[in-house]
Amino acid sequence: MINCAIADYPTSYFFAMQTDQNHVMEPINTAPPEVKEIIEKVWRLEKRRLAQKSFSHINDDILLIIKEAVK
Repeated sequence: MINCAIADYPTSYFFAMQTDQNHVMEPINTAPPEVKEIIEKVWRLEKRRLAQKSFSHINDDILLIIKEAVK
């Protein structure tokens, strides 16, 4: 059933989706190594908190990651 639904979309739709994804990822892919490290740490933090179903405030943790990187 899903394959039939996907087959209904024109190929250009999937090309546009890939282009949009590339457009979104471009700032991350071209970021300096220090920025990529911050992004990676924040991503791991968010992933861990979601896995633990911890929905408390994350801002302080992100601020700590950034301060640590700036030192």
